Amino acid sequence: MKQSSRSRPGRAAALLAALVATAVSCTADALARSRPFGPRTRDVNDLGNQYVPFHAHLWDLLHGRADGGLLVNWQSGYGSSFLPDLGTYLGSPFALLVGVFPRDETDLAVYVITLLKTASAGAAMAVLLLTLRPGRWWAAGLLGASYALCGWSVAVASYNPMWLDGLVALPLLCLVGEWTLRRRRPLLGVLVVALAWTANFYTAYMATLAAGLVLLLRLWLSGVPAGRRLRTAGRAAATVALGVGLAAPLVTVVYFGTRHAYPGRTVTFRPVSTPDLLARLLPTTYSFGSPALYAGTAALLLALALPFHRAAPRRVRAGWPLLLTAVALSFQWGPTHLVWHAFATPQGSPYRQAFVLCALLVITAWHTLSYGLPDPRALGAAGGLLALLTAVASRSALMKPVTWAVLALAVAGAAGGLALLRTAESRLPTFGGGTPPAPGHPAPSSGSRSVARRRTVLAALALALLFGGQFGEAMATSFVATRQRFGHMDDYAPWGPRQHTQAEAVAWADGWPRYRTDPGREQTVGNDPLMVGGQGAQYYSSLTSDVLSRTLTALGGGWTSRGRSVQSLDNAVTDAIFSVGARVHSPTDPHQAYLPQVGGPLSVSRADVPPLVTVRPRPDTTPFGPSPYRNQELLLGSRVYTVPRIALYDDAGKPLRSGRVGSGNALAAPVITADCPAGSRVYLWAPHFSGTVGLADETAFFRSARPRNRAAMEPLGTAPASGRLRIRLTPDRPGSVPRGAVGCLDTARLHAAVERLKATGATRVTVSGATVRAELPAHSKGIAVVAAPRIAGWRCATGDGAAVPAKDHHGLIAVPLDGTSTTLTCTFHPPGLRLGTSVGAGSLLTLTLLGVLAAVRRRRGTPPAPSLPTRPRERVPGAA
Repeated sequence: MKQSSRSRPGRAAALLAALVATAVSCTADALARSRPFGPRTRDVNDLGNQYVPFHAHLWDLLHGRADGGLLVNWQSGYGSSFLPDLGTYLGSPFALLVGVFPRDETDLAVYVITLLKTASAGAAMAVLLLTLRPGRWWAAGLLGASYALCGWSVAVASYNPMWLDGLVALPLLCLVGEWTLRRRRPLLGVLVVALAWTANFYTAYMATLAAGLVLLLRLWLSGVPAGRRLRTAGRAAATVALGVGLAAPLVTVVYFGTRHAYPGRTVTFRPVSTPDLLARLLPTTYSFGSPALYAGTAALLLALALPFHRAAPRRVRAGWPLLLTAVALSFQWGPTHLVWHAFATPQGSPYRQAFVLCALLVITAWHTLSYGLPDPRALGAAGGLLALLTAVASRSALMKPVTWAVLALAVAGAAGGLALLRTAESRLPTFGGGTPPAPGHPAPSSGSRSVARRRTVLAALALALLFGGQFGEAMATSFVATRQRFGHMDDYAPWGPRQHTQAEAVAWADGWPRYRTDPGREQTVGNDPLMVGGQGAQYYSSLTSDVLSRTLTALGGGWTSRGRSVQSLDNAVTDAIFSVGARVHSPTDPHQAYLPQVGGPLSVSRADVPPLVTVRPRPDTTPFGPSPYRNQELLLGSRVYTVPRIALYDDAGKPLRSGRVGSGNALAAPVITADCPAGSRVYLWAPHFSGTVGLADETAFFRSARPRNRAAMEPLGTAPASGRLRIRLTPDRPGSVPRGAVGCLDTARLHAAVERLKATGATRVTVSGATVRAELPAHSKGIAVVAAPRIAGWRCATGDGAAVPAKDHHGLIAVPLDGTSTTLTCTFHPPGLRLGTSVGAGSLLTLTLLGVLAAVRRRRGTPPAPSLPTRPRERVPGAA
């Protein structure tokens, strides 16, 4: 009964934090008119390009509709490793909830999952606060909500929902530290660590560092001998090691996936200015490149009051503010910045660890409140520090008029609420020296009842100010962040008629694994195959393989996000190489209003292509060169292109020998002239050109922005009978056109090459999960080429032979043939899975042995080692 009564405040605080966090998030989104409460899409940046599509693919996996399984995703990148993506984007237990929503409501599912993670983070923090120190349950609930709605959560993690698992993990890992201090729940502690690292190891790593700092400070504050501190720290380290070990099968796969990913760019960390840093502590400030440190004005005021709060012990008054300051400084120093980010400077937002400081700010505020309300002296000193902080922050461009208005109201609500609450508690009715009347004694006088009523009114007003102030400023901060994202980031259409029609067309044309069906060059998001089906080149992930990106680039492919978002390539030769037998053609996505609206109604084109596995009797080992047309011929094994000389002129007819367009006299309408064989299919390769291109009645759009985006090769129709080409360019920014930009495809030669590959290729191909099996013609020699990128992890065998690592043929899987085998089997094993499984098994065995040993000791009656002393639960004025 005693334990139950103690747990009631924790449950109430957790429920309050979850409800406030959910209510604020939904209200802010409704005011911003974003889905599901309005017409604006939520799918900005990576939320639309990665998270929603990967959740859609998880839905397909859960319902048995995906091409591939947990190890290989056959829908993206012509065959990509899926387990690293699962660990990066879908490791959270919350992700499984997508399976209960309809397939066309994946956007709504991701939104609900985001709300649940945010609410869970607030609830976990509320429970942690009451575990650290006894206090008012409603205050713990409000501070828990402050943490859940911190600036990092609403401005950064709301469109990167995988990071919200770190927001949930940090208070849970701090709870594990508390259990270690008290020698309680050792098994549960290991499981919590394992769950956190499985959900998202990147933010779990940051949360683990933060929880370690909190534990070290708690050990210092405990005042116990150094030997016992070391033993407690050792138990905590063992708990983390065992938990991470249990998560190793996924963590190691993700780690090796990053090692084989396309490198993107090298970033040098540059700390933000002090005014910008301090401005982000205040409500409604927003910028992509600075740390979102806002955690509520009341929390900030209370944290600033702790050094002056005389009711708190001196060590507490010094320890928590010093930890806060040290962590804030570590954000601004290069070496410690690298430590926080696992020794790799991020390529996107540079302060992904900001939620750590938000958590420490809330915990510091709780320690202030748990020792009683600060007196006017302490609140006055905190107000002075807040005024100084705001004065320095006022030099930042992030301070907008709305910030000053919201800050003024938030300070009034926080300071007024705390002052009224202290006044109410100072008017507690007393009876005979402060002792309540014993049973049978006279009831309190009418004057005492009047004092009690005034106290109740003051307390209600105080709570209304605190609740209202926090709700208003958190809602305003979330609203501003949502609207700012609309103005500064790319946004994408949610599921609608366009995707529904595309999905129907893909399903109608699908013939996997006899041939691939590409959902089209005219993409809606960066992972269209995951959304609408098919098996295309398009793929966007932090783990996009280096070999895929470089191979498609060499073949004339385009990409965004500095090579990690590869795009479909509408080209007859690459379709033959990768066995793309059906291709969907759509008009430009009307949601992307800034793009030229080109293309006709949706259609499906078909092509006669070789099977997924072909045989090359005499493979050409010449390395790739600068021309994508010659590189395509190397992979095809036949000459099919004429690459004519081109001439580039400005709109006045003056030659542009440098090839640069889009500036000066080349801005208006430069022209490319070339000669192609009559009837050949014309392609233009201009990776660094941005704008529209026209040949006769054909129009194509190129989008390039170095170094972030690279334009893909585009078809321009058929050469006229004269063979003379006049290609019109309309650049929208400075760019260039390379020599050898035009390719003239001889379709008769391509047809003959395809027929040869079909005649010597596999007679039957089956794909089951991560295994490709092919039956080959008798006496096949040379190499068998599987039309999939040769990512690390493929092992192949011919006949009854042993499986060996696959060879590489210009970026594709290759297997030597000696003429004696008629079967081929290739199986994919993600790099790191075997190592991770071994580590996980070792951790599980160790945990089992420790559990058995503990059970034996309990049966023998061996007393456990003493835990660190914990203070008895104190009665706090006003606590319920």
